[in-house]
Amino acid sequence: MSAVLGTVNRVLLGIAGLVLLVLGGSVLAVGLGVTPPSWWIHDGKDDVLVSDADRARWQDQGWWWPAVIAVLAVSLVLALWWLSAQLRRRRLAEVLVDTGDGEGALLRGRALETVLASEAGTLDGVERAHATLTGRRSAPKARVRLVLEPFAAPGDAVRRLVGEALAHARGSAGLDRLPAEVQLHAVRHRAERVS
Repeated sequence: MSAVLGTVNRVLLGIAGLVLLVLGGSVLAVGLGVTPPSWWIHDGKDDVLVSDADRARWQDQGWWWPAVIAVLAVSLVLALWWLSAQLRRRRLAEVLVDTGDGEGALLRGRALETVLASEAGTLDGVERAHATLTGRRSAPKARVRLVLEPFAAPGDAVRRLVGEALAHARGSAGLDRLPAEVQLHAVRHRAERVS
């Protein structure tokens, strides 16, 4: 989910930036005296971007206001979805380690993620792994994504992950529990020829 969200963020920001750059640059160029093409939305530096006639052109049509409301409603829903996704995907910056003296120590979340992913990536049948910590610093949760080799057994990979990598991470951070969500993906490979 975080990889998809990161891609969506980059695409949306890229499109918005490109649109703003093209529109803003063209308006600036026309305002500085560059002659625009005949199809452009305004004719010269003394022209307004949207005239009164352009603004009122579609108001008498029966489809205009429902279309405007539908576009605004969809935009609002997408903006709220994007905002909630941004707030939900927060990674854990640090984990509270119980040192036994009542004070505790703080362990960087990225460090624990890196170690967990590295150890999970060395398990038999796992080509690569990615780990993310979420939750609270006193009760972290792990999200682990395993990319399995073509002929790996998923059940064995998950058992090894729980028994080795997650157990070591839980023990090294002094945690009683480290619940994990595991996503399994198979590496793409060519089909074998049977003769």
